[in-house]
Amino acid sequence: MKRLLPLLVIALVLVLALLLGPERYLSFDLLREHRAELMDWIAIHALLSPLLFILTYTLVVAFSLPGAFMMTISGGFLFGALAGGMYAVTGATIGALLLFLIAKTSVGDYLLSKAGGAMKKMQHGFAENALSYMFVLRLVPIFPFFLVNLVPAFLGISLRVYLFATFFGIMPVTFVYAMAGSGLGGLFDQGGEITLTDILTPEILAALTGLALLALLPVGYKHLNRKTAKNTERS
Repeated sequence: MKRLLPLLVIALVLVLALLLGPERYLSFDLLREHRAELMDWIAIHALLSPLLFILTYTLVVAFSLPGAFMMTISGGFLFGALAGGMYAVTGATIGALLLFLIAKTSVGDYLLSKAGGAMKKMQHGFAENALSYMFVLRLVPIFPFFLVNLVPAFLGISLRVYLFATFFGIMPVTFVYAMAGSGLGGLFDQGGEITLTDILTPEILAALTGLALLALLPVGYKHLNRKTAKNTERS
């Protein structure tokens, strides 16, 4: 129970957040309504506001709360594409790190010690090409962010690989969102709306997929070398 307590707290906070309705506290309508007040507050608190944003983003990710997408959009809207994207990457990385450490120390090590053959094989395959696989999972938003934060802890991925792949792997899609957020002001002035499909266009998805394929090149190279070595031994 002591091991499970941190994860139970995270689950409890998540359930409470869902019951309260996160859309009531972070939405495009709220940004539009309180645009002037937010910009004035940021101008007055130029040092505090980025720290507060990073802290909030860290808590959202650490507790697996819904709203990371809106947080990134808001970062671009409030601080600009470059600064807002960087603050989002920093907060997301710190939050992911906290969740990784909680999962690893609470149940991760226990699951690995009790793992069967299939789990061990998956662990070995993932660990052998951990950096490439982590980059793919971070670059292409196929799986939920919180799931990608947890699974490496259960598979025994090293902290160094996890941090490196998380920080640099989430940059492309994060800056795409932040760039979209930086253009919200113009859309608000025109009375326009913004949706996820407006941001993740086929061109953007194709670019992210291309980056993911590049990240998989080391895996393919290793596989080809092994196949060549086996053929050489047989001949």
